[in-house]
Amino acid sequence: MTWQGAGQGLSAAAHAARRAWTEPGRERDLAVQALKAALAAWVAWAVAGWWLQAPVAFVAPWVAVVLVESTVYRSVAHGLQQLAAIAAGTVAATAVGLVLHSTVAAMAVVLPLAMLLGQWRRLGSQGICAATGALFVLTNGAVSVATSAARLGEALFGAAVGITVNALIRPPLYLRDTEAVLRDATEEAHDILTDVADGLAADRWDAEEAGGWHDRALRLHRQVEQARSAVEWSRESLRGNLRRRRTGAVQPLPGRNYDDALVVLDYAAVHTAGVTRTVLEAAAEDRAAPRPHSELARRYAQFLCQTARALRLYSHSRFADTCEDELREAVAALRDTLAELRRDLVRSTTDDPDEVATYGALLAQAHRLAGQLLASGT
Repeated sequence: MTWQGAGQGLSAAAHAARRAWTEPGRERDLAVQALKAALAAWVAWAVAGWWLQAPVAFVAPWVAVVLVESTVYRSVAHGLQQLAAIAAGTVAATAVGLVLHSTVAAMAVVLPLAMLLGQWRRLGSQGICAATGALFVLTNGAVSVATSAARLGEALFGAAVGITVNALIRPPLYLRDTEAVLRDATEEAHDILTDVADGLAADRWDAEEAGGWHDRALRLHRQVEQARSAVEWSRESLRGNLRRRRTGAVQPLPGRNYDDALVVLDYAAVHTAGVTRTVLEAAAEDRAAPRPHSELARRYAQFLCQTARALRLYSHSRFADTCEDELREAVAALRDTLAELRRDLVRSTTDDPDEVATYGALLAQAHRLAGQLLASGT
């Protein structure tokens, strides 16, 4: 790593630390979760190792620290899975170890079984703990029922500490992040459509610029998938979350507004990619066919501008309860423009089938792009 790269890394870390200190956001959430995990491990060790002098006290902080998860629901679900996996591995290793009296032989028998058990889908991502639990039994001195029982008790105590700390001390909520992701995706769709409209209105059919528009449209689809993941994350973060009940300012469980927004954004991403692909194909240098007439292109650009504005208004109406009247007006104008685009195609006097085909493809994407907005804005 160069000195310049190291300096940039330190600068980014300092900026993240300042943001965590000065304003709510992802950086602060991560810092709080890290501190909570450290606290859970410290409490588990202080009780099990320092106060009770438990024989296998290290198990308690190990389980506690990994169960301070990103959501309370996930802490509970993973805690149950982890305890089940550890118990299965511990019981199997204890039984085989007591029979064979050889660590090497017991490992050869138990570990394949534990690894197979770890693939059981009900244990989810915690399945590997079956093999870990077995290894703790077989590599930590003489195998005994008492030690294995103590190990299970420490695991149970550590899980209780981790889940309790995560549930009671600023349990994580992600509604703010979800709305930000949805708004960002909507703004990007708005910007892409506006840029394409500006290019068509100015009669710019440059292949390189059109390629840039299409790449952005393809990335927009990934943003929509991130938004969908964020919505699911928000719903999960509210399940069993005491902070939601303590603070009256927190919004209710994300529901229809988020689902509707995702549907509209999904349509916008898919059909924006279709529009930009058609423009890119029409702008290709090796394409001999003419593009649509400049007047038709300008009318289509007007439609794209109206669609971009309607998308932005739709976002405001869903998340800020504003712009309802403006959205209805924008949807009505969008419907009128679509009808005008159809009439333009009928009135077209060109004899070139390729020009008609290009405009027809753009018109088909126009109908698909506006379809969900027309249904949602009325």
